[in-house]
Amino acid sequence: MSRVEDFLTQTEEQEIVEAIIEAENNTSGEIRVHIEAHTTKDHYERAKEVFHILKMDNTKQENGVLLYVAVNDRKFVICGDKGIDKVVPADFWQTTKDTIQKHFIKGAYKEGIIAGILKAGLELKAHFPWQTDDTNELSNEISKG
Repeated sequence: MSRVEDFLTQTEEQEIVEAIIEAENNTSGEIRVHIEAHTTKDHYERAKEVFHILKMDNTKQENGVLLYVAVNDRKFVICGDKGIDKVVPADFWQTTKDTIQKHFIKGAYKEGIIAGILKAGLELKAHFPWQTDDTNELSNEISKG
């Protein structure tokens, strides 16, 4: 897999967007997926940069979660904003990464991304349940770089 366009089919992308919508239906949290070919930066640092570019650090409750994938580098990062970092269990990011990795190792990228989204959504729901005045602050579409 060497090109971002070939990483997921259009149908798989739509299934991921539907998983984001499902996960966000129960929480005020925001989940985004960003896919790009390569970065020369440390992958975690690049994910934090993309987090800022996508304005994920501007949510009301600081509860955004980003799943960043660098296709050619065969690397991914899952990270969140300050609000969620303060309340999730210490091993949350690692266990979520492990969940995604189990699928990625088999080449099941869509399944891995969806599993990570749904796991993050459950955690967001526990700490940031949906309220009647909540609005969808960020796009659910997959961004690409």
